[in-house]
Amino acid sequence: MSTGRIEIGDDTAGITVEAGELFLITGPCVIESRSSALDHARRIAAITAEAEMPTVFKASYDKANRTSHESFRGPGLEEGLDILAEVRSETGLPVLTDVHETSQVEAVASVVDVLQIPALLCRQTDLVSAAAASGKAVNIKKGQFLAPWDMKHVLAKARLAGGHLIMLTERGTTFGYGNLVNDFRSLEIMRELGAPIVFDATHSVQLPGAGGIVSAGERRFIAPLARAAVAVGVDGIFAEVHVDPLLALSDGPNSLPLDQLAELLSSLKAIHAAHRGSQ
Repeated sequence: MSTGRIEIGDDTAGITVEAGELFLITGPCVIESRSSALDHARRIAAITAEAEMPTVFKASYDKANRTSHESFRGPGLEEGLDILAEVRSETGLPVLTDVHETSQVEAVASVVDVLQIPALLCRQTDLVSAAAASGKAVNIKKGQFLAPWDMKHVLAKARLAGGHLIMLTERGTTFGYGNLVNDFRSLEIMRELGAPIVFDATHSVQLPGAGGIVSAGERRFIAPLARAAVAVGVDGIFAEVHVDPLLALSDGPNSLPLDQLAELLSSLKAIHAAHRGSQ
């Protein structure tokens, strides 16, 4: 099960996850507006409090790796961080967002609790090192092009830079053109590296580029894959949500409808309890 106690955030907005417990990273893919981010965050805070699930709110201020230049990217660094700071202050949820360049790290680290390295950038040594040296927790997504054992080199870069909490996230592996598959051996292999392991249930069902100028996705597989990952044994589940995925400005096809989150958490907690009992 867990690699140990996980502490994210502070007394103002934070979670403590004891060894063997499960936590959640969730939120809309991108900050669509201030009101949208706050509305999602308030609802997520209520749902996860009812489920007694330690939760980190996730939303990106910039989606720098969209399929097309025509796609919505977000409000940008300055406005996006201001919105995330308000989310954090109002809801008490620690917050996570992507960083794409070393020049962004200092500003982002001054606001958020977890810096996330996108999968496509996980081999960018300077970015990984700068994020790890920031003093904040870092979530590194395994590249779709990497074997799980290759993440030992990424983890070593982060640790060498002084990272105190480095999490590794599985988000599927490229399988031909426009498709991803999950090899659940990856969760055990990466756990052997000694880092907390997160399973990204929503990007794992993405069909990259399959929608023409956007990526497509197979939303119906989110819950089954999340349940399978918890049965294998992970520290956290990553799942992007949206109040109306059909209207989402990014990753709608592979976002979980927000009104289905409570039911998913209930099933995940039951599976997690059974898994713990079998240890």
